[in-house]
Amino acid sequence: MRILAIETSCDETAMALVNATGGLSSPKFKIEENVVSSQIAIHRPFGGVVPNLAKREHIKNLPIVLSEIFGDTRENIIAKDFKKVDMISVTVGPGLEPALWTGIEFAKELHKEAKKKNKKLLLRGVNHMEGHLYSFLLQQKTVTQKSKPKIKNMFPSVALVVSGGHTILLLLESLTKWKKLGETRDDAVGEAFDKVARMLDLPYPGGPEVEKLAKDGNSAAIDFPKPMIHAKNYDFSFSGLKTAVLYYLKKNKNLGNNGFADIAASFQKSAIDVLVKKTIKAAGEFGAKSVILCGGVAGNQALREVLGDECKKEKLEFFVPPFEYNTDNASMIAAAAYINFLRKKTYSVKARAGLGM
Repeated sequence: MRILAIETSCDETAMALVNATGGLSSPKFKIEENVVSSQIAIHRPFGGVVPNLAKREHIKNLPIVLSEIFGDTRENIIAKDFKKVDMISVTVGPGLEPALWTGIEFAKELHKEAKKKNKKLLLRGVNHMEGHLYSFLLQQKTVTQKSKPKIKNMFPSVALVVSGGHTILLLLESLTKWKKLGETRDDAVGEAFDKVARMLDLPYPGGPEVEKLAKDGNSAAIDFPKPMIHAKNYDFSFSGLKTAVLYYLKKNKNLGNNGFADIAASFQKSAIDVLVKKTIKAAGEFGAKSVILCGGVAGNQALREVLGDECKKEKLEFFVPPFEYNTDNASMIAAAAYINFLRKKTYSVKARAGLGM
C-alpha cells in the first residue's frame, strides 16, 4: 500500500510517501520521501509556537512540500502520480486546532481532486500519538540486538511516550492492544524542559538546548527533587521539579555559564531518573519482554543511553526510532495509518485537539 501522509499538528509542515507491506505480525515500511518544513526560526522570537502563525505557515508550505515530494506541479501530481497512491492519511489530533485544520482541509481537497483519477483512493485520519508509538517500526535495527524488530517476540511491551505535551506509560499486549499505566498529572516532561530552558535564557525550542548545555555541566552538582519516583503508581509529575529550578535560580544569583550548565545537567538527570525508574519498574511488574521509547523527547541522547543501558541489564529488548523520526514527521503518520487500516480502525477526518490514546 502506497501512502501519502500529512502532518501539521504543531509547527512542522511534514509530508511523506511511504510504501507499506506485510501484516500485523510483520509490517514493513519503505520510506520513498520524507519532507519536514520547520517553522522554528519563525516562532523563536516568541519563545514558543503561536497557533495562528503556525496555521498561516502551514497554508503557505503545504503546496510547496507536496511539489517537493513528487517533484512536479500540483496539476500533474493529481493527473499522474495519484494513480499510484492508495491512501492519503492526515493527522487529526491531538495538537493545535488551527494547525490541524490546515492539514485536514488540504488532505480533503487533495483527495477530492485526486479521486477523479483514482476512484479507490482512501482518505484516513490518524492519531498523532499513535504515530509516535508506531515510529519505532520505521527503524531497520533495534538498539540492543542490531537486527530488524521481531514484532511477534516483543510482547508484552512497555512504551514510554514522551513529548512536549505528553508523558504516558503504556502496557502493550500487541501492536493494536494496550492500556495506560500512568501519565503526567501536570507538566509533560518536554514542557518542563522548555520551561527550564526559558529560565536559563535558552532559545526555542528549549529541550535540545537544555540537553546541549547539560553536556558541559555536573549532573551531581545540585540535588533537585525526583517527583513521584517512589510512588506505587505509574503517574508522573514534573511541575515540582520545574519549580525547584526556579527557586534555585532565585536564591543563587550571578551563576555564570558553569552554574547554568550544572542546573541543566542536574535537572535533566532528575527528569531522566524518574522516567527510567518507572519504565523499568513497570516492565518488571508486568513481565515485559521489551521497552519502546518514542516521542519528541526520545531524541534526548542521555535518555536513550540511560534507558538503553537499564534495558540491557534487565535483558529487555529496547526499541527506539532513529533520531529523524522522534520529532514530528509524516512517515510515522503513514505507519499508524497502515496499522489502523490492517486492524480496520478509523478516525473521522476532523480536528480533535484533545484526542487521547
